[in-house]
Amino acid sequence: MSETNPPPVRGGYLKAALACAVTTVLTLPLRGAVDAANIVMIFLLVVALVAARLGSGPAILAAFGGVALFDFFFVPPHFSMAVADAQYLITFAVMLVVALVIGQLAARLREKARLATQREDEMRALYDMARELSGAVAAEQVADIVRGFLGRRLGIEAVLYLPRADETLVAIPAAHGGERCHDHVRAVHEQGRSIFLAAEESGYRPALALPLASPLRTRGVLLVFAEHAEQVCAAERRPLLDAVASLTAIVVERLHYGEVLQEVTLRMESERLRGALLSAVSHDLRTPLTVLVGMADALSLTRPALPAAARESAAAIREQALQLSEQVHKLLDMARLQTGKVVLNKEWQPLEEVIGSSLHAMAGTLAGREVRVELATGLPPLEFDAVLLERVFCNLLENAAKHAPQGAIEITAQAVGEAIEVAVADTGPGLPPQLRESAFDPFERGSESGTGVGLGLAICRAIVEAHGGGIRAQAGVRGGTRMVFTLPRGMPPVLEEEAGE
Repeated sequence: MSETNPPPVRGGYLKAALACAVTTVLTLPLRGAVDAANIVMIFLLVVALVAARLGSGPAILAAFGGVALFDFFFVPPHFSMAVADAQYLITFAVMLVVALVIGQLAARLREKARLATQREDEMRALYDMARELSGAVAAEQVADIVRGFLGRRLGIEAVLYLPRADETLVAIPAAHGGERCHDHVRAVHEQGRSIFLAAEESGYRPALALPLASPLRTRGVLLVFAEHAEQVCAAERRPLLDAVASLTAIVVERLHYGEVLQEVTLRMESERLRGALLSAVSHDLRTPLTVLVGMADALSLTRPALPAAARESAAAIREQALQLSEQVHKLLDMARLQTGKVVLNKEWQPLEEVIGSSLHAMAGTLAGREVRVELATGLPPLEFDAVLLERVFCNLLENAAKHAPQGAIEITAQAVGEAIEVAVADTGPGLPPQLRESAFDPFERGSESGTGVGLGLAICRAIVEAHGGGIRAQAGVRGGTRMVFTLPRGMPPVLEEEAGE
């Protein structure tokens, strides 16, 4: 498919001169039999036809040629440019002006018709390209379709530059000789404005870099090459190139969001399968673990008593079974929280009560440790699920005791804006900054030497977020790690005053 081009200039003028000559030959027999005004109309008709067929230049030649031939053959004295009657000068002037006006109008209409046909042809070609692009499923396919269209339509080459995940631009296909354009391409991608590169700038051939601008951001750069600069920077070609860049940007954005959707779908499906697997495995492990703990207790209570070595083995079995049972409970809690099957039993109650119950539940783990509790005065009641929030405190205290075997543990709470900020701090070695965010991911452990399956902090985050709060890890004031979570203050119910007061 190629553009509609006007006929060669020299051929158009020759045809215009030939048309005037043929008209003169055909109208000579009418001299004397037909009024001169009618012959003038024939010449004007020829000028209009030449303008409509060949353009404005040949039409001007036909206008002057027609006046000259009419004067030479049809105005007395014949076969001479002399004029016997001065009135014919007015005829010549009017004839010339009318011929020029008709020629220009006809040529303009012809040019508009040519441009309309060309635009229609371009729109049809763009539609065909858009239909091909709609079926593209990879960036390489998009690049092949765009390169094929520009090669057939404009006779130019194209390279598509698309960003990777780290925002580095990659040429598709690899640029042939245009490697020096990379800095300019990166500038176009960052600034979102097209630039023209001369041959010495590109190190190859004249080139035009067009940004692939989508509604949200620039999705890449379309770089087009040609043998001559006019092929890429001509004003009549720019709308088509801009349209190609716009269509390419839309397709590239569609591919991007298709990849994002596929990743999210795979992640959601993997999380669902993992949750189902955890729930099934955890349920299947609870019964044998309970039996194992019971058998270990029975061994320690047998009469006569077992030897000391056997009793120690039974105690170790019981301790390990209890630890494994605790991990199974965490797996079940995580599976329930991820599937949204946990229903919060919220009640308005003071925060210090759940802190006290958590310290009592963790008395064995915190034995011999100094635990300081500092709560700001005037803390209002909060609406929370006491059982789940106790699990948050227990997990945070267990995490602090595990990673900071020496030193004190501090629990603080204070009002911060429309939330209550609670913190559990230890004086251990601390959590590296790069792990402070990922520490709350499931199966993520703060250190390779740590025990457990890495679900404690993930459960804490799920519970706190279910209450409408957030949780984060930060460096402690005196070293160690400070786990901070927030709970919304809300509006506690107003108790009615007792009657008679």
